Amino acid sequence: MNPPGAALIQAWFSPGWPTGAFAWSQGLERAVEDGDVSDLASLREWITDVMSQGTGRSEAILLIAAWRHPEDPGVADLAAALQPSAERAAETREQGAAFARVTSAAFGLEVAPAPLPVAVGRASRAHGLPARDAAARWLQGIAANLVSVGIRIIPIGETEAAKLLASLIPLCEAVASAAEAADPEDLGGACLGADLASILHELQRTRLFRS
Repeated sequence: MNPPGAALIQAWFSPGWPTGAFAWSQGLERAVEDGDVSDLASLREWITDVMSQGTGRSEAILLIAAWRHPEDPGVADLAAALQPSAERAAETREQGAAFARVTSAAFGLEVAPAPLPVAVGRASRAHGLPARDAAARWLQGIAANLVSVGIRIIPIGETEAAKLLASLIPLCEAVASAAEAADPEDLGGACLGADLASILHELQRTRLFRS
């Protein structure tokens, strides 16, 4: 079975695709606890930084590297090694395994377990989905999950959340285009606040999320 790209995108990056993304906040829960994110404006700033300077940018580059070199185990090793905390490592490992398992079962084309962006990149290549399109939709998925976290714990209203998501689409497209022009040697980030929040999250006494 080889569904058209639009159908794959709709399935893989929808909240209904069972990778367990709803259970993880990438440290945002800790940032809310510490008062670093407290309203719509600070949530927008947090997500923008994560997408352009942190996890979003790095994992888009890794996704495209995996698309280009699906048989290279070094890409998966690099994706695992770059995780800033134990919780983030568990997040990408467990979601990657779930994505591989569900996608293989649903579409009948084997996808090996790997850190999530690597598994998505390999699956995109196998199904003929262009690398940049996959990266752009992947970034929208990250943004949507972080906005969903904000709805639940800041909180912000659903209309405001929808407007925020819409405003982030051009950023997702720009980061995906930059990632397509990059390679693993360009990996690196400047989102230390998010990395530190992911490290400190495991010390938080009351938690809704696993990271």
